[in-house]
Amino acid sequence: MNTAMTDKPIVYDPSDSATMADPFPIYARLREEDPVHWSPSLKSWIISRYTDVRDLLLSDHLSVRRLMQFYSSLPPQDAALLSDIVKYLDLWLAFRDPPDHTRVRRILRHAFTPKAVDAMRPGIEEIVHHLLDQLEERQADRIDLIREFALLVPAYVIMDMLEVPREMLAEFKSWSDDMAVFIGGARNADDKYHRAARGCQKMSSYFREIINERSANPRPGFLMDLINARDEGDQLTEDELVATCILILFAGHETTTNLIGNASLLLLRHPDQLAALRADPALIDGAIEEVLRHDGPTNALVRVVAQDHEIEGRKLREGERVFVMINSANRDPRIFEDPDRFDIRRNPNRHLTFGQGIHVCLGARLAREEGRVAVLELIKRFPDLALDDEPPEWLDAMVPRGTRRLPVRLRG
Repeated sequence: MNTAMTDKPIVYDPSDSATMADPFPIYARLREEDPVHWSPSLKSWIISRYTDVRDLLLSDHLSVRRLMQFYSSLPPQDAALLSDIVKYLDLWLAFRDPPDHTRVRRILRHAFTPKAVDAMRPGIEEIVHHLLDQLEERQADRIDLIREFALLVPAYVIMDMLEVPREMLAEFKSWSDDMAVFIGGARNADDKYHRAARGCQKMSSYFREIINERSANPRPGFLMDLINARDEGDQLTEDELVATCILILFAGHETTTNLIGNASLLLLRHPDQLAALRADPALIDGAIEEVLRHDGPTNALVRVVAQDHEIEGRKLREGERVFVMINSANRDPRIFEDPDRFDIRRNPNRHLTFGQGIHVCLGARLAREEGRVAVLELIKRFPDLALDDEPPEWLDAMVPRGTRRLPVRLRG
């Protein structure tokens, strides 16, 4: 290792374009030199080693209820602007601790059973084949794989689940993007509070209307299952239903878009692994798990310190913000042999991408299913698929990890 490089203090700057494109060298330094790193620019702790990340996700020392602390510190004008979005986000499972989290998750599990997700597979396959048919009919070879495929697959799946007409995609994408600059930790977004407030207001109004309409005129479907979901007689309030619909649409399409995009990019950058998958499609399960580990769609999870404690000799104090770096933990050589190698046959593969403990992702099974179908059918349909000369454009965000644009050539 270059001694001159290690003599320099570590500066983790997620807004730096080089770090956005490839954060893994700085993650390696953090793990070795400063695994519990205080970032002055983020005013947050950065936790990078696998064991520390896993243990924190399982512990009571951290809380997910960071929104109200942030909200109470805002100037009155900003607080008024963000009142609606904070109200709904505070009802998301992702931002609730027990006992509220326990109650809501127990109800929601009745709508997210393995049987319910398995029943969605024909719909996922229909959407994927429809989109690939459209790409095949195009004359142009060069496309943005995110905008024309990876984004559309999960967006249509979620919209169909929630009975949102597909022709409303542009509106919902606009609303979701407005919220994403606030929720995803965008570092360079202008006017993000106004955009977030607008996106939330539009989305919450839409879902409140459709929930009221479906309650008055019941018919079978996922939305009706959500409305009717009960556990020991308890059910979601109307505000909780609206918040859950927003969460499913927002988190459900963003995470899976990044999974499909990252999988395509990794396979195209590793032609030996792509050839192995084409020769043996049964490797798709392992391929998706390795994408989730090697460069997964969740870069970090955010928590707040609930009680003072120490990690690696550093004192974390109540109220301080913590980024647990999932993508760094998933490359920790203490856990994974040759962690920087992309290997779709890797076994075991105990990645942390969907979280741990009570906050493990409720939609993980659906995301995996969409990723498997989309990636396998894409490489089957376009055997000469290749990266374009134009480089990918990465998201400017701390939490999600993926490309905003992924230029490819369909026919090599």
